[in-house]
Amino acid sequence: MAAAEQQQQQPPPPPPPEGCRPLSALLGGIAQAAYYGKAGITEELLRRQLYPEAAPEEFRALRAKMGGLLQSIASADMDLNQLEAFLTAQTKKQGGITSDQAAVIAKFWKNHRIKIRESLINQSRWDNVLKNMNWRVDLKSQSRHIDQINTPVAIVEMELGKNGQESEFLCLEFDEAKVNQMLKKLSEIEESMTSLTQAT
Repeated sequence: MAAAEQQQQQPPPPPPPEGCRPLSALLGGIAQAAYYGKAGITEELLRRQLYPEAAPEEFRALRAKMGGLLQSIASADMDLNQLEAFLTAQTKKQGGITSDQAAVIAKFWKNHRIKIRESLINQSRWDNVLKNMNWRVDLKSQSRHIDQINTPVAIVEMELGKNGQESEFLCLEFDEAKVNQMLKKLSEIEESMTSLTQAT
């Protein structure tokens, strides 16, 4: 009974500071525009909805600061320890951020890190990627030439595409000579890559 009365007497946790909600939404807007490809999210739209009392120059400075911080955090793909050290340094820097702002940024990054990282990886790809590859070795049962029957043939099927787009399939057939030629080329590529990486 006393424990129940004590719980009732404890005040509820304080609400987040008033500046936290708009700042969290601002970070979300910056991420939408920079990482998720939402073109309609403009600086003016964010200012009108989140900081209507702020002068355009004042808001532009805040947006630039938060965008720069988010870009630094995302490009380094900071883990929680790195993030804490980075934000602590930013709070001690003249013209940096407040501890409340640091807490909002930390919470935002914890919730959005994986999605932003995936977006950055997708943005850095220039072309299709190999999504899947299957291969098998068959024996030819039909051929124009009798001496090619019962010879092994490697069949390789590759699925190529980008996320969110329909895949393309490429099917290749290799006889023993072509497989050996391909293995030789792969070996040459591997040697070149090894020599290049050892040179740097």
